[in-house]
Amino acid sequence: MRLLITGVNRGLGRAMAEEAVLRGWDVQGTLRRGGAPEGVVLHTLDMANFDAFAGVATQSGPLDCLILNAGIIGPATQSPLDMDFDGFAETMRINTLAPLALAQALLPNLRAGKGGRILAISSQMAWMGYRKPDRIAYRASKAALNKVMQGLATELEPEGIPVALIDPGWVRTDMGGPEADRDPEDVACEILDTAAGLQLAQTGAFLQSDGRPRPF
Repeated sequence: MRLLITGVNRGLGRAMAEEAVLRGWDVQGTLRRGGAPEGVVLHTLDMANFDAFAGVATQSGPLDCLILNAGIIGPATQSPLDMDFDGFAETMRINTLAPLALAQALLPNLRAGKGGRILAISSQMAWMGYRKPDRIAYRASKAALNKVMQGLATELEPEGIPVALIDPGWVRTDMGGPEADRDPEDVACEILDTAAGLQLAQTGAFLQSDGRPRPF
């Protein structure tokens, strides 16, 4: 499996990269700063810099799978009644627009791979049946990510390239915090299993990390 994961310097992205290396996969990763896990071919990349995406595509070669993991939690002030709108816009750029732009840039690489597929790491906080107003910029960015990736899935279905959204649950990372109930290594293993077995029949779906469907 020739795999590229965004955001491999820490958290779930690092756990996925480390597990993929242990599986003997050919692993590439992007990060803005920090160190990549051993055995990962590194692309230094700021996800806000869309102009740099073409360079990653040129350097990457054929890919079997793209996991769009990099993201931010958003500004400190993000209530519907008190919003940092510049921070909201940045959150949308990193969490929604950048994954779509990078997926577009890497489509030739995925078409050149064997059974190319795309997974985007979303969140349970994107669920439209969940009315909590905290972290609304983050929630909105992930709900929008779900929609744009669902659309990408529809466009790529005739080519046989499945696209799926992944809800990893509440994971113990810098973003999730120490009280989260899921271990990043366990979640990473589930996501990689889901990536390896992703079928075209699942395209456009919102999945739990183990591949079971969940509602949008």
